[in-house]
Amino acid sequence: MIIEKRIKEFEKLGFGMFVHFGLYSVLGKGEWAKFNLGIPWDEYLKTLEVFNPKEDWAEELVINAKNAGCRYITLTTRHHDGFSLYDTCGLNEYDAPHVCGRDLIKEFVEACRKHDVIPFFYHTLLDWHEESYENNFKEYLVYLRKSVEIICKNYGKIGGIWFDGMWNKPEEDWEEDALYSLIRSYQPDTMIINNTGMSHRGELGHIELDSVTFERARPAALNIEGAPKYIASEMCETFGDHWGYAEQDLNFKSTGNLIRSYAICRKYRSNFLFNVGPMPDGSLRTIDKGALEILGLWSKLNDEALHNPAPFKVEVQDKPENFMLNDGNNYYLFFNDLSMKGDENVVINRDSNLNNIFTFHKKIKSVSWLDNGEALTFTQEGNTVNIQGKPYKYGTSYVVRIAKITT
Repeated sequence: MIIEKRIKEFEKLGFGMFVHFGLYSVLGKGEWAKFNLGIPWDEYLKTLEVFNPKEDWAEELVINAKNAGCRYITLTTRHHDGFSLYDTCGLNEYDAPHVCGRDLIKEFVEACRKHDVIPFFYHTLLDWHEESYENNFKEYLVYLRKSVEIICKNYGKIGGIWFDGMWNKPEEDWEEDALYSLIRSYQPDTMIINNTGMSHRGELGHIELDSVTFERARPAALNIEGAPKYIASEMCETFGDHWGYAEQDLNFKSTGNLIRSYAICRKYRSNFLFNVGPMPDGSLRTIDKGALEILGLWSKLNDEALHNPAPFKVEVQDKPENFMLNDGNNYYLFFNDLSMKGDENVVINRDSNLNNIFTFHKKIKSVSWLDNGEALTFTQEGNTVNIQGKPYKYGTSYVVRIAKITT
């Protein structure tokens, strides 16, 4: 089995920000507004008259991602409406430089490099605006490859290209060999990812792809036995119900839900790609910033366990949600069921079932909470270990807490 360095490095990133931003942001009705609401082109293109992100949009975006613990950002260079945030170099005039006089992808990449965050590019495969997509598919594929060539050669080294939309024409020959070899000629070390959509989560498709995707679904263990190369996985999740900015979408996930999703991703060595949809000027909503701040607090407390450690097969008795990772030296046990201790008039003091019993074949020296170093009680008789978790003290509730085990 071939093991590519870029794929192993990608797995260690752990946490990324997904960003859906474009003309649809002006409408505030989600990234599929043009299609799902049946908006005529003459009405939709009125967004070109007002689309003009503020000067520091990219800087603000990257800083928020960095503070949340994100190590990479995947930004929509072009979404399904066909509008490009980058200079298409004469392919058409339906791009940011012709609308607001700026190459927004250049601004994004510069901000990423300034703050040591890796830029990834999302690029649509389907295209509602380009007529050849429906009228002359072979011609369209040439246009697509020319578009991808531009983002591969004009912005320096990038972490990856994230495709989406092949599921729209499943019976067509997308000429993937030509597309992926083009990318490799310019960006040999970039990740190539092609989203399989909601109906084929976790499927790979082409051998040149480096990661599978789990769109809005918990990842699962990958069976790569007998596969020609090692592959990674990534779960992408929205904060509300939409990917792009939707002003009237009020259905946001709790930060507890997001922390659990991040943790379960690491159980399967999968990256967690958390999506935000900036407002028309490129700024994030207050609630987006708040969620990222909370994720940042949890990430900083547990950073040691969230990147290098790999899944370690341990089954905790009666606790399927608790799991272990190992970095070659230390082990990390993730607790998902802790209660909080407090006055009975304030806190439901339920039985937290704090015993964590499992089989372990090494002699344990110590166990302590990763976030504050406080020691935990444990017993070890032969290969049977019982680590005693503790309820949260009043004033603390981390959702998922991690114990560090030294041997």
